[in-house]
Amino acid sequence: MKTKVSVTTVSIVLNGNGKERKISDEVIAKIEKEADELNYRPNQFAKSLRTGKTFTLGLIVDDISNYFFGHLAKIVEEEADNYGYTVMFCNSENDNGKTKNVLHILMDKQMDGYIIAPTSSMLPDILQLIDEKKPMVLIDRFFKNVPAMYVTLDNYKGALNCVDHFVERGYKNIAIITNETEQIQMQERFEGYKDGLEKNKLPFLTELVKKIYFNLRDHEVVNQIENFIKEHSVIDAILFTSNNLGILGLESLRNLQKKVATDIGVICFDDNDLFRLSSPGISVISQPIKQIGKNAVRIILDQIEKKEIHKKRIVLSPNLIIRDSTPSRNN
Repeated sequence: MKTKVSVTTVSIVLNGNGKERKISDEVIAKIEKEADELNYRPNQFAKSLRTGKTFTLGLIVDDISNYFFGHLAKIVEEEADNYGYTVMFCNSENDNGKTKNVLHILMDKQMDGYIIAPTSSMLPDILQLIDEKKPMVLIDRFFKNVPAMYVTLDNYKGALNCVDHFVERGYKNIAIITNETEQIQMQERFEGYKDGLEKNKLPFLTELVKKIYFNLRDHEVVNQIENFIKEHSVIDAILFTSNNLGILGLESLRNLQKKVATDIGVICFDDNDLFRLSSPGISVISQPIKQIGKNAVRIILDQIEKKEIHKKRIVLSPNLIIRDSTPSRNN
């Protein structure tokens, strides 16, 4: 053996336990260099038999093609890879039946941990994972009064900040277009909108609220938004509570020949390239995707390694990025 160390030492280093077993940095570097030159790859099946781990994490999100979840999945994958874990991705498509099915598939494959953006129907399965003490963290949303760890955004504050910004710019008839759902993040955004109106002494008008069911086809959503805007010509600003709704909302406004900024101010939750590059640029509540992903992986690995976890529930601050879609209406 070129490294002139024992097989045991090589095994300890290649399994990532060199520092823990007090092997010198020089020896670790030498072994890792030799492994790279030999293009060594560990036998994961043998490793799992020895350690009782599969070194895989399961990630369930609504839609991997969605800008927010796609970028989040990339961060989770990169962060997990830094610690020798691979990630298996599953889409739930916000479908209660499919979500339960993909979770059971991952459970059957014996994932070491689960990172989940849950639908409401998953509550019994989440409680089962907690009872079985399976490493798990919820992302983007959570269940009230359930002792699960989670990483999420302060959605209430984000929506409140949006209404504050609209009012500061002189908008008075602020509508909200959101989803008809029990998901906590959408409920918090709606409550932030309502309280923002009250804070700024504007009336909460149910006719300026449009709730759209998940899983409608894009053209159906566009039609509903168009009809909503046509029926309420008083609207001078709209808060869209997701980037999917925001994109379809922009299509609806274009179809109605309504000009963003000139006719109607727009803010959308979640940023993406379309909002950044469109003309005018769309003001957004940007989520700290990198922080969400890194925190989620760290919480999972701490559970797997049975480390003490000081922060079990992380709520991150929203960032309002102001672009040209919310010009001042003040005289």
